[in-house]
Amino acid sequence: MALEEQCSAPPRWRSISLTHVEFPEDDLTGQVLAYISLLPIAVLVGFVTLIVFKRELHTISFFGGLVLNEGVNWLLKHILREPRPCAGAHTNLYSDYGMPSSHSQLIWFFVVYFFLFLYLRMHQTNNARCVDLLWRHILSIILLGLALSVSYSRVYLLYHTWSQVFYGGVAGCTIGIVWFFITQEVLTPLFPKIAAWPISEYFLVRDTSLIPNILWFEYTVTRSEARNRQRKLGTKLQ
Repeated sequence: MALEEQCSAPPRWRSISLTHVEFPEDDLTGQVLAYISLLPIAVLVGFVTLIVFKRELHTISFFGGLVLNEGVNWLLKHILREPRPCAGAHTNLYSDYGMPSSHSQLIWFFVVYFFLFLYLRMHQTNNARCVDLLWRHILSIILLGLALSVSYSRVYLLYHTWSQVFYGGVAGCTIGIVWFFITQEVLTPLFPKIAAWPISEYFLVRDTSLIPNILWFEYTVTRSEARNRQRKLGTKLQ
């Protein structure tokens, strides 16, 4: 009986507008761009996953910069209060204000910071070979293409104007550069002390800032440890 009464007077339902992206019906390009515009959400989810499983201080600092970037975007939107284009075109919006675009600001922060990380931080203590430089260039081109695609998608789907996307990109690039050098010059020298804190040791938080290529380091260490354990296991079975 209670269920029937509940169904007879259904409540008004709302979607979670943070990830709710609309595109024109029967528009394949719009549908593809709608998925592309969700890339900033994928970036945030990826960072949370990395922090949970890697617990590395530079990654945590990178994520902290993303959070700061989002806070600055929220502040700018509520100061400028510039409306989005085509009012009423979309039924579910996280914010009625469009200046600057949060998607554009986040993706450009991520891309610019990653560029600096690839070419400055990883190059500091590592004499890069041609192959290393090649994959860095390829990855940079891919990231640049994704950032441009996300920015264009926000205009195509009528969530932002060109100026809102442009200034979002400018804000993201600026904050990304500033945060990278804060991390490098201010926070990185503190990482060894932070990693030595009892709470950091308890949660297995680590500092890998002195390792130039963490991917290669983890690969070689894991392979060496696996071979040692395999040899020990073979000795016991004999």
